[in-house]
Amino acid sequence: MTSLRKLGTSDLEVFPLSLGGNVFGWTADEAQSFAVLDAYAAAGGNFLDTADSYSAWVEGNSGGESETIIGRWVKARGNRDDVVIATKVSQHPEFQGLTAANIKAAADASLRRLGTDHIDLYYTHFDKPEVPVEEIIGALDELVKAGKVRHIAASNISAERLEKSLAFSEREGLARYVALQPHYNLVSRETYEGELQDLAERTGLAAVPYYALASGFLTGKYRDGEVVEGARAAGAGKHLETERGRKVLAALDDIAEAHRVPVATIALAWLAAQPTVTAPIASARIVDQLPALVRVAEVTLTEAEVERLTEASA
Repeated sequence: MTSLRKLGTSDLEVFPLSLGGNVFGWTADEAQSFAVLDAYAAAGGNFLDTADSYSAWVEGNSGGESETIIGRWVKARGNRDDVVIATKVSQHPEFQGLTAANIKAAADASLRRLGTDHIDLYYTHFDKPEVPVEEIIGALDELVKAGKVRHIAASNISAERLEKSLAFSEREGLARYVALQPHYNLVSRETYEGELQDLAERTGLAAVPYYALASGFLTGKYRDGEVVEGARAAGAGKHLETERGRKVLAALDDIAEAHRVPVATIALAWLAAQPTVTAPIASARIVDQLPALVRVAEVTLTEAEVERLTEASA
């Protein structure tokens, strides 16, 4: 059994890879999603990441499809107490923003779709600087006091707003963010390192990075002269044109060969070795993509290997 990691200052214990639910109801239908969820749980996984807006961008969808699929899976498997469900508020077409009224209405809608009476980790998906942090934290605190949310977290927020939020929670004795979901990977370090990472380290926040594999680039499937089809291929392929992208791939290839694991496993292991990071997020559209992701739980890089990747990605 893989050892679980404590999520920041919370009482949540999570698998070192969070399974991204953005593909459920988008590139994975319900049957495929159930198969991926089953395989993840069988590997010891317990940390599911979704959002109320997944996947509203797909024609014919209205948002919440991912939550609905996860809710149906949890009900079918009877395993609600065995999984940590994280979802987010602010981007659903019908529940835009972070006003107090919207946060509460969106949470109730998420609970209905998930078929549960509580959300384990509730993120503000994109910060809305026009809403005072006092209003946001106040509403989230009410959800915690009502037992609808166990812990709160933030994603896509500036260091300044995050610091204000934490200070307000401390001063008023209200629910406090325990985790941060930043955009962070080997070819996008500036999106987290520096002010935000320093703040997380100083305040005991757990980082749960998204785009951990740079939309698939860090799986190693994008190579010069190879054509990759897929919903995210254009975005991921552009990293091949940069010196950093090529250096990172070369280092990943060598280290993956030494450990006899896929390239994706090493990219995730580098993230998992970074200060503050508890569990990177990665998604699998089909079961075959999952083993490379969950193996991060078994791989520990040497200091020299971490350093080599850090230098290659500088």
